[in-house]
Amino acid sequence: MILYVTGDATQPQGDGPKLLVHVCNDIGAWGRGFVLALSKRFKAPEQAFKRWAAGDTGQPYALGEVQFVPVAPDLTVANLVGQHDIARKNGPAAAPPVRYEAIRMGLRRVAEEARRGGASVHMPRIGAGVAGGDWAVIASIVEEELAGLPVTVYDLPDAPC
Repeated sequence: MILYVTGDATQPQGDGPKLLVHVCNDIGAWGRGFVLALSKRFKAPEQAFKRWAAGDTGQPYALGEVQFVPVAPDLTVANLVGQHDIARKNGPAAAPPVRYEAIRMGLRRVAEEARRGGASVHMPRIGAGVAGGDWAVIASIVEEELAGLPVTVYDLPDAPC
């Protein structure tokens, strides 16, 4: 079950190890949406993502993959590739870049990591911002793939729900 709270996802609440999940694109672009707040708070996720996207880590960089980046003793950021390309202004018929199956695959990896480390999972409404996804669809995927794990979703005080 998802716990919804008003707050800043870059400052996850609670005790113990935490995984902070967000969605990235598959073209190596970093600069819109949640990553702006993330980069303001932590430099390592962006630096690691750029090395990963450039092929400098030995880990496959593709839809559904996840890169885990420790940023504090009890906090790891999960860069989840769940978006194909970026949103472009191609008219109202343009398909959004979100890829639900990639988010599902990535969340399976997140669940494995969370269980291995006894971590809770934290996130903004992943895939529903600049990726253009439907939160109702994504929330269902989150509940299925992270079943049995404590999951907190953060909404900023002035964010639409």
